Amino acid sequence: MDTELDITEKSHSELAMAFFKEGYNCSQSVFLAFCDEYDMDFEMASKISSSFGAGMGRLREVCGAVTGMFMVAGMIYGYTDPKDQYSKTEHYKRIQYLAKEFEEKNHSIICRELLGLKADKDSPVPELRTAEYYKKRPCIELVGMAADIMDKYIKEHN
Repeated sequence: MDTELDITEKSHSELAMAFFKEGYNCSQSVFLAFCDEYDMDFEMASKISSSFGAGMGRLREVCGAVTGMFMVAGMIYGYTDPKDQYSKTEHYKRIQYLAKEFEEKNHSIICRELLGLKADKDSPVPELRTAEYYKKRPCIELVGMAADIMDKYIKEHN
């Protein structure tokens, strides 16, 4: 791994929160925390999950922590045969279950709703990660929660 973060003996939730504190976006933080669960190098995982932060590139749509969780589910349980209706259905059930678990705890999976923002699209320029930023945003808790939900799912379904 190409990161300074010490990943030994940390839970996926702790890793996700640590990645977020390091400056990775919410989607990257969750997806990177589970690199030990699938065969993808850290740089590739960082790149592939980079577009989904702040509700899809700061569009404030589906929360990046949720999309990160969905990407983890795809890497671990996803289907590959486009004609396999059974596997596709089972995977979509899985994704809807994970979304419901997150929504039950947070009343939404939509970034702007979780942050109490207006329905407008946001500037593409990310906010600097200052102490004030961390005080006003629940994102670090949300990435930890998404990782916990994914961990629980993995433990119950392996």
